[in-house]
Amino acid sequence: MGAALKIVVVAGLVVFFIGPVIAVAVYRFVPPPVTILMIQRVFEGHGLDRRWVALDDISPNLVRAVIAAEDARFCEHMGFDVEAIEKAMTANASGKRLRGGSTISQQTAKNVFLWPQRDWVRKGLEAWFTGLIEVGWGKRRIMEVYLNTIEFGPGVYGAEAAARKTFGVPASKLTPTQAARLAAILPKPLGWRAATPGPYVQRRAGAINRNARVVRSEGLTACVLT
Repeated sequence: MGAALKIVVVAGLVVFFIGPVIAVAVYRFVPPPVTILMIQRVFEGHGLDRRWVALDDISPNLVRAVIAAEDARFCEHMGFDVEAIEKAMTANASGKRLRGGSTISQQTAKNVFLWPQRDWVRKGLEAWFTGLIEVGWGKRRIMEVYLNTIEFGPGVYGAEAAARKTFGVPASKLTPTQAARLAAILPKPLGWRAATPGPYVQRRAGAINRNARVVRSEGLTACVLT
């Protein structure tokens, strides 16, 4: 192997292995900066409203709601919910409406470190980053970062900005109903509205609210809420 090729290989290894490890280590303590999606939305004319708050300053109602809506086994898996992935593959293969199998950990890895468009390169990197944050951050930090970076509407990111813009309250004061509405719009934050939900979002929010009570009664947030 020539010297030039060795340099390229070493540089590639550093970028793929060392770079992500350093980034994950830094963001364990420092709020991640703006994401690629946020920058993309700014260029689309949606603006940027994001207000970082600690997990302790976010209502437990929202934690329960997003777990109920997005990842009921969040506290049980190590980043990948094999059962959910298998169900998604079965549903998609049968021609039903496409459904995802991404966990909150995977969504966090994608939101913070990667780009929104789906492709095999991104999915591979997403798996790598997901494993890293599961080991390096733990569940509470993953949830904290998730709730501070997830898109809740055009130009609106994170629980604090969403709570204040939608309901005029801080994230710490969200009621179960308000939290369920915010969780309900996560699949289509540019099209659905938590403040003035249509019939479908209302039904979805109602189901999330009921499931959030189950999440609470069965202790499915034990890895996050103390």
